[in-house]
Amino acid sequence: MFKYPLTDDTWGNEELEAINRVIRSRRFTMGPEVEAFESEFARKFGVKHAVMVNSGSSANLVAIAALIYSGRLNRGDEVIVPAVSWSTTYFPLQQYGLKVKFVDIDRNTLNIDLEEVKDAITEKTKAIFAVNLLGNPNEFDKLLKLCKENDIILLEDNCEAMGAVYKGRYTGTIGFIGTFSMFYSHHISTMEGGVAVTNDEELYHYMLAIRAHGWTRNLPKNSAIYRKSDNEFYESFNFIVPGYNLRPLEIEAAIGREQLKKLDRFIEQRRRNAEYFKGRMKELKGFSIQQEVEKSSWFGFAIILDRENKGKRDSIVKFLQENQIEVRPIVAGNFTRNAAIRYFDYEIHSELINADYIHENGFFVGNHSRDLTKEIDMLVEVLRRAIN
Repeated sequence: MFKYPLTDDTWGNEELEAINRVIRSRRFTMGPEVEAFESEFARKFGVKHAVMVNSGSSANLVAIAALIYSGRLNRGDEVIVPAVSWSTTYFPLQQYGLKVKFVDIDRNTLNIDLEEVKDAITEKTKAIFAVNLLGNPNEFDKLLKLCKENDIILLEDNCEAMGAVYKGRYTGTIGFIGTFSMFYSHHISTMEGGVAVTNDEELYHYMLAIRAHGWTRNLPKNSAIYRKSDNEFYESFNFIVPGYNLRPLEIEAAIGREQLKKLDRFIEQRRRNAEYFKGRMKELKGFSIQQEVEKSSWFGFAIILDRENKGKRDSIVKFLQENQIEVRPIVAGNFTRNAAIRYFDYEIHSELINADYIHENGFFVGNHSRDLTKEIDMLVEVLRRAIN
């Protein structure tokens, strides 16, 4: 047990009653609770379609698969990605034969470096998969301009940024498809769980099929991708694309419906915690923190060692852990330094100077949906002792 853990428990009696409601219904796999949650999620974020799946990782998978089967992307197409993100931003690209072009991040925002993106675009580039890292929005005006000028699809991995806002729009809803995670440590928790959202009906129908084995059963009668027959027996086991079993549980959806009601309150508290964290960190020398773009939802607090503290991460992390403060790397650091990269068709654009620096000198601590004043005070005091 940590005095300052990565995350907090946000469940109350409402979530427990939702679980009991599902148990009493005796319907446990994807059903009416999932359908209701998808409708409420889409309405909350102002999109036409939401597809709930069993994880944020699966949301990325179903999104890329839908783009492949719809012909929006083709094997061999080049997709630009930031070099710092979670592994399952990248894995679906590899699994569907796309060429992954890694671009450096901005040292301040920790998101993809837009000048590097501009330089990296070629005639083979068909998509940019932007990541709103640790809750921080990208500069979407610039990204959208680049995409429009070069006829490129913009995708959003928003798994760490539910509730973040860029110029009045929720992140995750700005790209062609956006993905969200509801894992235990995220802004809302359904145990496991994820969502992919889009305003494109064809992609929505592909995702419905891919989520459940590639079958037609969950498609509407006059689908944009398949016209169902009147033979329900035949359509119960009729497969039109290679799919998966990515279906969520009814219990997860029922919990999500209650958590969604609390999201605004959770995000407001996370932002109050962030303001306090930013103020206290100014007292320390040799540390920098993530620079906010518009309105971050502050998944966690990134800390980067610089000047006199550069190269001291191992000793500082050890000291934090000894003082019961839970610490993690900044997501996966520079992903290209992971052994899994040998399975990819990839290219590294220019040098990944900032991604390497974060990889070696960065870490993050958690943010919670409750007041963290006491924990942040403890963090600052422990960091002060660690460097003295």
